Amino acid sequence: MRVMVLALVALLGACAAGGGGAAEEAASGPSPFPVQRGTVERPPAAAGQTAPPEGAGRGGVDFGQWRRADPAVYAPAFQTQIRQRFANQTNAELRASLEANGFSCEDERRLDCRIEIMERQCAFDWYVVLERGSREPVAGFEQMCLGANG
Repeated sequence: MRVMVLALVALLGACAAGGGGAAEEAASGPSPFPVQRGTVERPPAAAGQTAPPEGAGRGGVDFGQWRRADPAVYAPAFQTQIRQRFANQTNAELRASLEANGFSCEDERRLDCRIEIMERQCAFDWYVVLERGSREPVAGFEQMCLGANG
């Protein structure tokens, strides 16, 4: 029993001393995470989007009764409406039209426009994507709710 107590005390002493010290650090090389305190930029301010209206938006897209919609039914209907409304438009025309309807757009490798909101513990996401060289946009709607009572 005394031997176990002495071994435990020796082990705790070794842990408190920090192990191998400089020899251990030299063997493992320099830290891959250098300490540079104060060099991280602040994240951009959230530019929260507002919920689209139920019905026609100010730019003419009809968002319908999206709050009570079944995403499995609403999403294909939304895509059909977007494809019919914006058929054969250029990226610039499509972007201007979607931004007039409340979408935020990025145009790097493809035109990607979205409305993303949180309401009643649910995330709602409308998106319209136009790949380079394509004339027909892909559109969709997704809803994800926290808890069982979406």
